[in-house]
Amino acid sequence: MLERTNRVNTLFDFYGALLTDKQQSILSLYYQDNFSLGEIAADFEVSRQAVYEHLKRAEQSLEDYEGKLRLAEQFARKSQAASELEALIKRRQGEDSRRMLELLSRLLTIEVKDDTP
Repeated sequence: MLERTNRVNTLFDFYGALLTDKQQSILSLYYQDNFSLGEIAADFEVSRQAVYEHLKRAEQSLEDYEGKLRLAEQFARKSQAASELEALIKRRQGEDSRRMLELLSRLLTIEVKDDTP
């Protein structure tokens, strides 16, 4: 269950904005806030079965997005490579290694910004 929760939360981080507001709310309540199906059903005034179906549809949408875009997979591979590079750099000594670690850190924190006016 923990592995599934981690998977859904990772995909939600990448693709959550592409889900409907209701799907976002239900996934967040279930996977991040640990609400039960019954508690979510009471909040939304629907049946537990309806909540379950919303969860499954939202999870499938996240998996479909990942199947097409592969953003989470690419992120995991880049993170692994960065960790390996960091370990190699740390084995070196001197000013060059500090500068390389600084550059690696900057690369890892670069975010894509929307530059549209």
